[in-house]
Amino acid sequence: MTTTGSERFPPAGVDLSRPSVARIYDYFLGGDANWEIDRQFADKLLHEFPILRPIARSNRLFLHRLVRYLTKQGIRQFVDLGSGVPTMGHAHEVAEQVAPGQVRVAYVDHEPVAVAHSRSLLRQYGDEDRHTAIHADLRDPAGLWEKIAETGVIDLDEPVGLLMIAVLHIQQLPAPGSPASEDLGPQLVRTYRDLIAPGSYLGISHVTGEGIPPESLAMLNRIKTMYAESGSPVIWRTAREIRELFGDFRMVEPGLVWTPQWHPDEATITDETPHLDDAKQSIVLAGAARKE
Repeated sequence: MTTTGSERFPPAGVDLSRPSVARIYDYFLGGDANWEIDRQFADKLLHEFPILRPIARSNRLFLHRLVRYLTKQGIRQFVDLGSGVPTMGHAHEVAEQVAPGQVRVAYVDHEPVAVAHSRSLLRQYGDEDRHTAIHADLRDPAGLWEKIAETGVIDLDEPVGLLMIAVLHIQQLPAPGSPASEDLGPQLVRTYRDLIAPGSYLGISHVTGEGIPPESLAMLNRIKTMYAESGSPVIWRTAREIRELFGDFRMVEPGLVWTPQWHPDEATITDETPHLDDAKQSIVLAGAARKE
């Protein structure tokens, strides 16, 4: 698919009154599932902070290395929460490199564009018996898990690779009308940790404002303000807070590290490394852990 968002009718339910975090990320990665309102917002960010493109790519390549690693550990099912739009390789495409024809993947997102685009590509290039895209809300674990089970693609009684890549720094606020206003992220992750079967892995990447260069911190402060003004609040956690999202799961070596530092041995010759002078400039901490 090469048409830009402005040249396509948006799927039903798409809000084009404000930019979407998922579609902005897609634009950073060079995708086409975005609209003018997303590109205008993204271009403002890129004009001030061109490093955002290599940061986004570094995070995406962490996903690729993580999927390769977990597939080599015997994982044959993946649930990708907040999967976004299909840019720079879906998880199933990466897994196929390691275990052709064996891996099942459920992509889950609350962004209608992401789901519609994923379904379109899966119809063309995937296997509908092994790959599915689901429209669901991360804040409703029980309902989301039920939708996954209904597809018949994933056996939730067996181990899965649960991917939460660059989704938890999008602030998980209660549904409209709820009296509460606190971020639900940690509580939701605990619920998902309880839902997955023993032998499963949890993979997380998350923006942090801790331990990064001063210019990166200034950038994050500016981005946080801009996203809040656009109606999509974000939250940056400390390394300790991100580590706590894994609960008592056993961390995979090398633990929680900057995205370029996580298992560089799993990179392939086609993974062009983004130019970052220092791994800390990636501003994203990443890791994986196993449920015993």
